[in-house]
Amino acid sequence: MSKHKVTFLPHNTAVEIDSGETLIRAAMDAGVHVNASCGGEGVCGKCRVIVESGDIKGDVSSMLSKEDFEKGYRLACLSKVEGDVVVRIPTESVVDASALNTAGSPRKTARIKEMDFNQLREQGLFLPPMEKVYVELEPPSASDNISDVTRLVTHLKLHHNEKKLQLTLPVIRKIPDVMREKDFKITAVIERPVRDDSKSRIINVQAGDTTDRNYAIALDIGTTTIYGQLVNLITGEAVAQYGEFNGQISYGEDVISRIMYAEKEGGLERLRQVVVDTINRVLDKLDKRSKVNPEDINSITIAGNTTMTQLFLGVNPRYIRRAPYVPASTLYPPLNAESLGLNLAPHVIALVFPQVSSYVGGDIVSGVMGSGMYRSDKLTLYIDIGTNAEIVIGNKDWLACTACSAGPAFEGGGIKLGMRASKGAIEDFSIDPVTYEPMIMTIGNVRPKGICGSGLITMVATMFETGVIDSRGKFNRDLGTSRIRKTDDIWEYVVTWAHETQIDRDVVLTEPDIDNLIRAKGAVYSGCQTLLEEVGLTIQDIEQVILAGGFGSYIDLDKAMTIGFLPETDADKVTFIGNGSLMGAKMSSLTNRLRNDVGEVTKTMTNFELSETPSYMDHYIAALFLPHTDLNLFPRLKARMDERRAARQQKQGI
Repeated sequence: MSKHKVTFLPHNTAVEIDSGETLIRAAMDAGVHVNASCGGEGVCGKCRVIVESGDIKGDVSSMLSKEDFEKGYRLACLSKVEGDVVVRIPTESVVDASALNTAGSPRKTARIKEMDFNQLREQGLFLPPMEKVYVELEPPSASDNISDVTRLVTHLKLHHNEKKLQLTLPVIRKIPDVMREKDFKITAVIERPVRDDSKSRIINVQAGDTTDRNYAIALDIGTTTIYGQLVNLITGEAVAQYGEFNGQISYGEDVISRIMYAEKEGGLERLRQVVVDTINRVLDKLDKRSKVNPEDINSITIAGNTTMTQLFLGVNPRYIRRAPYVPASTLYPPLNAESLGLNLAPHVIALVFPQVSSYVGGDIVSGVMGSGMYRSDKLTLYIDIGTNAEIVIGNKDWLACTACSAGPAFEGGGIKLGMRASKGAIEDFSIDPVTYEPMIMTIGNVRPKGICGSGLITMVATMFETGVIDSRGKFNRDLGTSRIRKTDDIWEYVVTWAHETQIDRDVVLTEPDIDNLIRAKGAVYSGCQTLLEEVGLTIQDIEQVILAGGFGSYIDLDKAMTIGFLPETDADKVTFIGNGSLMGAKMSSLTNRLRNDVGEVTKTMTNFELSETPSYMDHYIAALFLPHTDLNLFPRLKARMDERRAARQQKQGI
């Protein structure tokens, strides 16, 4: 089969691919990131590229206007290469991870603090999974010629109370040379078991005294993003942090589309390799930022949802999406990190958070642990908001959980000009109630190129309260503003005119966009209501609400309740914790006490499958309005709307 050269601008990166392959495949092979939300089905319209020269064949998508097609725009997933091609990646199609690693200001500054490291020590909870022990051994002699391994193990038993020790073959291979490198002064790296009745294990040895250098990695494998922290096990500090977009997003925004891709021939291995590659990029950044010797990193604690965990481990996720929704496993033993394809030293141990069910995974377990709600007396509602929304209710005595598919709207998927939170994304919005002219703010304070999830929520809530849209999400067409118009039989509001943007076209919000948001927020709200109902509670009974996830930290709480995304509750009950999964992974890397508690907590978490809970669909249908069919569930919003209505009537002399 003939091969053709594909050159990507402005990267000036080229790759050779087989004739008939798609441009999206070429981009993946070249390491060029292009927004792609639908796994190559041609229905999201995100992977727009400009073909500057060359031979391309493929279907003409309805996602492209005639004008754009004539300018050379094509969808990369539908465009097949038939000759050498030069392709330009336009601004709106670039995956920009810079915002992931920029410290921003969340909407609400109050945060749950992680357990203080000194508290761990004071309360006797500091039981590190990986510990370094320095020993000075007597050199062998004619009268004392026991083996090197026996010499080390015997010393540890006699002088450090190490009663049960195991060694691996790689460690045995290292011991003779390492012992003699510093005159039998040696540091043993010991993996501590979670339970006292199990054996400790020597996983590495180092010449001399290296007890002042002991590190671990905490890793969150999210559907959209992957974050890592390098943690100092002596001080408890995170010495470096870095995040990347999960490379799997090119194969679909949500877990269901990725499971479907994994069912294709070679799909599972492809997805496994892609996520491993992303993790390795994160690890490389942590290494460069911290300048820590890789030999001093001894463990990596990994938290991810059930599908992400199975894809990372190369475990078939097929049955996760089929009734009765069974994961392959909820528990995983300690694993060798290098054998998983991670660029870590051969001795590093991978500790994988346990799962609860097909849709309540290790990321939520990790968040429950890191937030401390499992130790609290307060009745707590914990919500992790992302492509999937996971919900936990309870306290130290009991926990109930569920998960619902919110879809990709909160990450910009399914929205005509939607995008992830990166430079140029509209994140804040207000509107003049008389002229209906907008005011916007973007991430990075640059010209806009799209709308991110938090901006979308604010935009829809503001339009609803000012009467630009009604409770069904339909535009009021009698307002006398040119911003509300009909294009290709679809009503839309022009947020920013083309000459004000980075993308040379209007940034608009359409009625289908609003409909997608309503379905997404309806899923989250009805998930909360259903779980509350199943455990015999109402939102008024909840003493504390914890919002987790990077997206959750940046939404305007009042606006989220205005559209019925969250049940209406007192703002002072709500706390944002950011990446709860990463927080729990860090805490677990610091102490075996948390790892031991994890096992107990997962046993006590009662899971509700919403698809098998009859009331869920009733709640969902009722939530497909702004904010809900029953406005009495939102008394503060109802009062505001009544005041505005009365003011308008008074002004009109009614």
